[in-house]
Amino acid sequence: MPPPTPPAEPFPVPPHGSSSVPLGVAVLGAGKMGADHIRRLDTVIGGARVAAVADPDEARAKSLAAGIDGCATFTDPVAALEAPGVDAVLIASPGPAHEAALLAALERDLPVLCEKPMVPDAEAALRVVEAEVGLGHRRISVGFMRRFDAEHQRLKALLAAGELGAPRLLHCRHRNVSVHPYFTEAMLITDSVAHEVDAARWLLGQEITAVQVFRPTAQLPGRTGIPDPQLVILETDGGVVVDVEILANGGFGYQVATEAVCERGTARIGEPQGLTTSTAGRWGGEITQDYLVRFADAYDREVRAWVAATRRGETTGASSWDGYAVAAICAAGVEAQRTGHRVPIQLAPAPAAFVNGV
Repeated sequence: MPPPTPPAEPFPVPPHGSSSVPLGVAVLGAGKMGADHIRRLDTVIGGARVAAVADPDEARAKSLAAGIDGCATFTDPVAALEAPGVDAVLIASPGPAHEAALLAALERDLPVLCEKPMVPDAEAALRVVEAEVGLGHRRISVGFMRRFDAEHQRLKALLAAGELGAPRLLHCRHRNVSVHPYFTEAMLITDSVAHEVDAARWLLGQEITAVQVFRPTAQLPGRTGIPDPQLVILETDGGVVVDVEILANGGFGYQVATEAVCERGTARIGEPQGLTTSTAGRWGGEITQDYLVRFADAYDREVRAWVAATRRGETTGASSWDGYAVAAICAAGVEAQRTGHRVPIQLAPAPAAFVNGV
């Protein structure tokens, strides 16, 4: 089983984190995800303000900061961490930049919400875990937002209550409209299936012990680029099999769905919902086109929980150890994808801080 999330140990609230002063957040990365978080912190989440924005594209950072009172802009992320009024950090830059930003934040003992992947590889993830353990308390929350999605939370509660008996299978679908030109086949695992890896560990309370990847052999005429869809099979130490269909370039919409098959019944989330129409002999509805739309409420809940916990001097959400476990499992997934073999997974021993608290 995954090590339990360590209990949050009280530690001093940042100097600006009093009940009367908003939490000053430095947002690192002003791309699509960073821009959405800047909007969220500025207009949706109470108790916080955007104190700094950092991005290599200075014009983009300045454009997003315009109109936010007292928001400084930087091209250097470390300079943003040291800006006046910064109490916490939200990292939304590309994954390869995360390790340096996380270590810099930990050096300054700043609370962090880091978008996934925490870091791209398991070795770097362990370095981050070790640096956080050295502080003696948690500071990092990893942005696996499905943990804050209302449907996922209901499914977890249902499985934990045992009404349907023990889970035996999880069927997962993860379909995108399209991906960026720079997206590689390995990123199907590291940037997409990573969400299912974390969700499966969290929903089941079990660790993933092996992975195998299958590709359909037929390639459509004239089709180039990433071979998809692919089917990822995960095995857990509790005997559950998790299958994940990952489709990078579906062309029709964004879909994330999970069905749990248990001893005495099944439960399914992520099915179409909302407005449907019946007209001209047809019925239909909308298919979400974007993850920021599908999980808008989950992102709001995640950031709101992070801000509230930080102001209390606590840390919530997925831990840096969860970030490491997902990175290690995804690395095995990439190997399975490359070789076609079933790849066993052996995680490093969990530090005592992530088993017994600190």
